[in-house]
Amino acid sequence: MSVDIAQITQEVETHSALVEQLATEMAKVVVGQRAMVDRLIIGLLANSHVLLEGVPGLAKTLTCKTLATCIDAKFSRIQFTPDLLPADLIGTLIYNQKEQSFEPRLGPIFSNIVLADEINRAPAKVQSALLECMQERQVTIGDRTYPLEDPFMVLATQNPIEQEGTYPLPEAQVDRFLFKLQINYPSRTEEAGILETMTSVANPGGAFGTLPKPQPVISPDRVRAARKVIDGIYIDEKVKAYILDLVSATRYPDQFKLTFKSKDGRKLDQVIQMGASPRASIALVIAAKAHAFLRHRGHVTPDDVKAIGPDVLRHRIMTTFEAEAEELTHDMVVRQIFDQVQVP
Repeated sequence: MSVDIAQITQEVETHSALVEQLATEMAKVVVGQRAMVDRLIIGLLANSHVLLEGVPGLAKTLTCKTLATCIDAKFSRIQFTPDLLPADLIGTLIYNQKEQSFEPRLGPIFSNIVLADEINRAPAKVQSALLECMQERQVTIGDRTYPLEDPFMVLATQNPIEQEGTYPLPEAQVDRFLFKLQINYPSRTEEAGILETMTSVANPGGAFGTLPKPQPVISPDRVRAARKVIDGIYIDEKVKAYILDLVSATRYPDQFKLTFKSKDGRKLDQVIQMGASPRASIALVIAAKAHAFLRHRGHVTPDDVKAIGPDVLRHRIMTTFEAEAEELTHDMVVRQIFDQVQVP
């Protein structure tokens, strides 16, 4: 089968203008954090969900809300707390005395972009309510099933430091996130820009004063159109094999003769307790195509896979107790896999 990469690239260049439009408009509010903005755009274009982890004050919530505004989408923010109930999330049935029947009261999950703020503060019964939403894009209330909005995207935040009163996310739920992003502090230059942007108190509006107001620059229709173009981006069989090798290496590191480059030369199979699921392979292909789209290319390269790979894999592996005791992080393990698996 012959593939006209030049034609695909031309189509990508036509539709990928929305990337810079989104990033430019979001930059009016969110200073710096371009890596986070790019990953959120990839998540949107890949029709997937993103988990953001970082200490308070790094603009996680602000970025999510700004993205929704810029694509003229319906936005809901749900503050996850220990007393939250599934009905507070998906809705419930309300009895209508006049009609003598139950009527659905749909919850805040029925939005285009849903911000699950501090998601790890809600108990397991609330977390389980998200499983159907995130995978099947539907909600079951009583005996009826309701489709969710399109586009639909869950952006979840959690604090990596404060563990009191939190609940670990179930593996089945974590696996439904395309990315787990580690949000870092801004640079000194970026923080100077934050001071210029966020310290006006002439009119109340933000936590410390007036926030700039972004404008809608693209429509959900353009997002859906871009997704069709991303589906057509070419990925070579060698790149697919590279992705399969990476995922297989998380499951069977001994077959790839991978070692953890430390003083004791420990093998990776002594560090990894459980490898990535097939969702990881799917996520790597989709995210790599979306990353190529951001770079205005009609084909995927191994560099696309390496660029987004750590964000796709870091939350899909489980390390052994010994690895945790020695403070060997998931990022360190994933880095060893990318360093040692042969690139085509």
